[in-house]
Amino acid sequence: MQIKGGKSLSTAGFVWRLGAAAIAALLALPNDPARADEGGVSFWLPGFFGSLAAVPAQTPGWSMTSIYWHDSVSAGGNVARAREIEIGRIPANLSANVSANLNSNLNLGLLIGTYTFATPVLGGQASASLMGIYGSNSTSLAGSLTGTLTTPGGAIPFSRFDSIDSSLTAFGDLYPTFQLKWNAGVNNFMTYVTGDIPAGAYQSTRLANIGIGHWAIDAGGGYTYFDPKTGHEASAVLGFTYNFINPATQYQSGVDMHLDWGASQFLTKQWQVGLVGYLYQEIGCDSGSGNRVGCFRSRVAGVGPQVGYIFPVGDMQGYLNLKAYGEFANENRPAGWNLWLTFNLQPAAATPPTSSRPRFTK
Repeated sequence: MQIKGGKSLSTAGFVWRLGAAAIAALLALPNDPARADEGGVSFWLPGFFGSLAAVPAQTPGWSMTSIYWHDSVSAGGNVARAREIEIGRIPANLSANVSANLNSNLNLGLLIGTYTFATPVLGGQASASLMGIYGSNSTSLAGSLTGTLTTPGGAIPFSRFDSIDSSLTAFGDLYPTFQLKWNAGVNNFMTYVTGDIPAGAYQSTRLANIGIGHWAIDAGGGYTYFDPKTGHEASAVLGFTYNFINPATQYQSGVDMHLDWGASQFLTKQWQVGLVGYLYQEIGCDSGSGNRVGCFRSRVAGVGPQVGYIFPVGDMQGYLNLKAYGEFANENRPAGWNLWLTFNLQPAAATPPTSSRPRFTK
């Protein structure tokens, strides 16, 4: 990424060093063959936060954000086995080795309504939002199972080939969020709490789902460096998820940690280019009476380009952002690539600012 004038390379460098250090830490973890959220599916969508995440809005009131999210991933081995156990294809009395591939394509529309309060809270700007999801999930699994079936008459050798295709178009879960943001010159800080209301389409025996089937709560904080004079920007948001037990499977995923980051340069008052990335690591062991796979923690990392554009929409301000991630360093979680196309619409400032400072916050 090119930085105008070369005066704020340290900020972009900080984000690069932060991302590189976290990636190195993840890659240094031992390759335990039993690690992932239930079925390799988490509440958190890595990459949800990005550039300008901690910058407060300039104008209180209602805003609307719509996101098109495409995810194309695949997995084998432990993830395929975990998914077969989750949907009931591997009975409890079967000790099986699975040689199979899982492929999934999701096309989701995310709609977020946000209200930003005019009255400060703890000296910061407060906002509350609710996100809904609608879209499609197409997932297939193909491969063989070999093992031993335990019966009253003794152990019986077992072999089977599975080919499962599952697709669904439906509504997903609901995600309420509360945020506080503070500004001090070029430094911006934020904290948030969000969660999962399991109102979406979910069946424990179905391979493709839109909802996750259980409650979750997630909280964290973030920082954005943004200098309107030079157009330099760098953001990072760290959060943790506590997963409640899935009542349909009696499986409880462990605590998840996620870091979303972005670094960008505003080339003009309207155009923004840069890089985005994320790191995702489950740090707690899975549990519950329905857990048949052990500690089963997951991890994945992603990085890619972004471009943003700010433009007027009547008396409102529009912001369009396109970002894409290629995933790597995954462990017991599907990996591939994903794309985010975001459109944000919110009130324009009553008095036009003299800087190029945008007001989009995700």
